[in-house]
Amino acid sequence: MSTLRFHAVKESLAYKPVHIEEKERRSDLFGKNVFNENTMRQYLTKDAFNGVMNAISHGKKIDRSIADQVSSSMKDWALSKGVTHYTHWFQPLTGATAEKHDAFFETIGGGMAIEKFGGDQLVQQEPDASSFPNGGIRNTFEARGYTAWDPTSPAFIYQTTLCIPTIFVAYTGEALDFKTPLLRALNAVDTAATAVCRYFDKNVKKVTSSLGWEQEYFLIDKMLAASRPDITLTGRTMLGHSAAKGQQLDDHYFGSIPNRALNFMRELETECMLLGIPVKTRHNEVAPNQFELAPIYEEANLAVDHNSLLMDLMGRVASRHNFKVLFHEKPFAGMNGSGKHNNWSLSTDTGVNLLGPGKTPMSNLQFLTFFINTIKAVYKHEALLRASVASASNDHRLGASEAPPAIMSVFIGEQLTKVLDELEGVTKGKLSPQEKTELKLNVIGKIPDVLLDNTDRNRTSSFAFTGNKFEFRAVGSTANCGNPMTVLNTIVAKQLKDFKIEVDALINKKDLKKDEAVFNVLREYIKDTKAILFEGNGYGKPWEIEAKKRGLSHNKTTPEALTAKISQQTIDLFEEMNVMSKVETQARYEIEMEAYSKHIQIEGRVLGDIARNHIVPTAIKYQNILIRNVRGLKEIFEEKYHDVSKEQMLLIEEISNHIEGINANVTKMVDQRRKANAIEDIEKRALAYAKKVKPLFDDIRYHCDKLEMLVDDEIWPLTKYRELLFTR
Repeated sequence: MSTLRFHAVKESLAYKPVHIEEKERRSDLFGKNVFNENTMRQYLTKDAFNGVMNAISHGKKIDRSIADQVSSSMKDWALSKGVTHYTHWFQPLTGATAEKHDAFFETIGGGMAIEKFGGDQLVQQEPDASSFPNGGIRNTFEARGYTAWDPTSPAFIYQTTLCIPTIFVAYTGEALDFKTPLLRALNAVDTAATAVCRYFDKNVKKVTSSLGWEQEYFLIDKMLAASRPDITLTGRTMLGHSAAKGQQLDDHYFGSIPNRALNFMRELETECMLLGIPVKTRHNEVAPNQFELAPIYEEANLAVDHNSLLMDLMGRVASRHNFKVLFHEKPFAGMNGSGKHNNWSLSTDTGVNLLGPGKTPMSNLQFLTFFINTIKAVYKHEALLRASVASASNDHRLGASEAPPAIMSVFIGEQLTKVLDELEGVTKGKLSPQEKTELKLNVIGKIPDVLLDNTDRNRTSSFAFTGNKFEFRAVGSTANCGNPMTVLNTIVAKQLKDFKIEVDALINKKDLKKDEAVFNVLREYIKDTKAILFEGNGYGKPWEIEAKKRGLSHNKTTPEALTAKISQQTIDLFEEMNVMSKVETQARYEIEMEAYSKHIQIEGRVLGDIARNHIVPTAIKYQNILIRNVRGLKEIFEEKYHDVSKEQMLLIEEISNHIEGINANVTKMVDQRRKANAIEDIEKRALAYAKKVKPLFDDIRYHCDKLEMLVDDEIWPLTKYRELLFTR
């Protein structure tokens, strides 16, 4: 038992839960390391405070003199907490966060130094953009990029560094991050939704998009994870036979949280409180060693920042508890994968959730307006919505037994479907007083009662209405929420903009009253969007066949899905809503398509290395042991040895067949990878990886997993599923 595997298992069994002592209430800790409104009131002058708040609430530009005051106060606050450095914290298109730390320290001559941090350093910096994905936006000699302060997301202290959330743009001005398009999309939906809200309430001045993400993840012992090259390099197990016991008993879901995992969660939550991340829920998920964390809902931009920060924070805290966090959407074959459900809604500055029914027919008509327009937006742009969650890792999860399929559909429940059916039957044109009264009282007025006990009942839907919000379930656990949130808010903004044009036209040209015009337009939308509504089982062939009849796309792989990002419809959409230019849209398409090929390329290399350098030599080693056994039997039994060694001979032959299968398929994979690499067109190259290279992974894995069940457990080199998933 001298292999790395057994050493890792022995070490992991010796780990004890890290002692965590929580001395303060969560409410007292919350936001202590954040330069939030409460902190600004203490440190800023009145003019500086009002300047920042106007930028946050109304998007007004901050004067440079105000920026100097803010930076000086930020520095004083940070220094009082032992901070030594500052950084512009941003989210490039790598999927991770980025930061370059600079010390407050500055020399002033004469052997003296001061702590310096001015408005110039706060507002803008110039990090080298040469190594970040750019999708052809910049030339090689145009290496500069710019980060610019986003005052709507408060600065925070992470370890000993003051982190300032920023946008990231190229030297030529185009966005090179997730935040910039998201901020533009949020502005677009604010403008469009506010205009529609004023049909119902003239006092509404602002509409905010809210997001509540649910982060699923696996916790694996750090030593066990380190013993697996595939987990280390790809974030998932490329091979491994399923354990005798998996998740079939459903005994892990909502079960008692193991002590080591619980102490990790307690420390993580404390760190989150200090950073103002309002985490609230923790529980065991379905698969062994799988868990979930969810926060209280926040404004979408801040929620996206908090999720990106959280993922980095989780890795650091996990390491202190001798864990490795796996965010991969499908780290273990045959087990539930991990998603990041995005719960989305819109709220007014008057305190109204636009996707929540109210107490009056007027408020319910407002609810229906935003509810139906969202469905219409998803229907018109379902392929783009699918593209927003496309990645090499999420392809493993979508359509599996616990995740929604790659077909976008909307679930609203039986009762709301009946409400829409009744609205569809409304008379076109002017309504009689009796019709209007009956509609408002008997249909619209009953919506709160309808929704009272009619929450989500369909786990197979990719986009479900769950009482007072829509839940976008297809988002993968590794994703930056900024991508799907940019798309969702943009398509809803565009739809609301078109809706208002149609309603105003009916009011002006047909001499209809506002309510009648709204009813008429919604009635047509209900008819138009029936194809996207689906209440049944999203798994299996029947829905695939039905979805095809309805004209819905079914892009199973990322290269197929991403083509929607550069359709003329998408380019026109983003340009019209001032979210992204054609150049920015095409750049993201190229970056994501290239990233897909690179991910599959890396996985192929890792799998080939493990198969040939770990599995095959081990199989041969065990085969030689069997051969020596057969020779020994021949010496003992002489001419009868054929009878007594029959099973060993069959085992030797079976091992040989699997070794041959591994080598043959690895050779094929390497050849197909070489051919794919020679293709210059990024889409064709990605498709080659998806259709020619990736399918060979399963063939290689099949033979490796068979050998795992044949070779002596004592010499098997890779930590097994039973050890990875059931070591507490």
